Amino acid sequence: MTFPWLKGHGTENDFVLFPDHDGTIHGELEGAFVAALCDRRRGIGADGVMRVIRTEALGETSAGEWFMDYRNADGSVSEMCGNGIRVFALHLMQEGLVDPAAPLVIGTRDGDKTVTVADGAFSVDMGTPEVLGVSKVSAAGNTWEAQDVRTGNPHAVAFVDRLGDVGSLLTQPDYDESVYPEGVNIEFVVREGERHVAMRVHERGSGETRSCGTGACAVAVATAVADGADRPTTYRVDVPGGTLHVTWGVDNHIVLTGPAEIVAQGTMDWIA
Repeated sequence: MTFPWLKGHGTENDFVLFPDHDGTIHGELEGAFVAALCDRRRGIGADGVMRVIRTEALGETSAGEWFMDYRNADGSVSEMCGNGIRVFALHLMQEGLVDPAAPLVIGTRDGDKTVTVADGAFSVDMGTPEVLGVSKVSAAGNTWEAQDVRTGNPHAVAFVDRLGDVGSLLTQPDYDESVYPEGVNIEFVVREGERHVAMRVHERGSGETRSCGTGACAVAVATAVADGADRPTTYRVDVPGGTLHVTWGVDNHIVLTGPAEIVAQGTMDWIA
């Protein structure tokens, strides 16, 4: 099978993009194919795959023409990707498929998201978060309380003394499966200063990644709740791959701001 592809990243959270505008190239986008492609030794290597497809062609409902059909590195379907959608938007703009000066509506499995660009930074209205209860997570022989925050994907946010206390994160940390029956992204957070935190994350279906956009949003919300911060409030969130900024507005919407970059593109002859 021969097809076009691109590689991009947002704060080093990296993705393979498949332009498949009418849905005729990749069909159902099989999970085993996605997993093999994302493998860093036997494929291109990535944290996930995004198919660039028209909403109508995918049979989804959205006010936007384009839909981000996103898969985790293990091939499983994911509702939303905050870093990926910025890369997705950049691709559409670079190809002249949308007007970069106008707000861009992109369909996702977590609903429509609006992307705007200013001074080279991409801002995404991520919608409204859900702040739920508290459970436990464990890693490297340690256990912490974790705040349940839903920002398109489910998250468990745990505040720790040192990010190194959580170990390598090569394996999935333990969590309460009754709270997260479909898996969970787990963020470990340290405070760096006023409205400033740093985090590491283990993403369901991908392992530890250099950044997680929906995770940064969950971390900002959990920290603001812990701080009793008035809204609007903005938190700087440092991730291993860079820095993101998250604003929680008076309308209860979260806006994620960060960079996006396309680093390679080509045509592939995939040999299964």
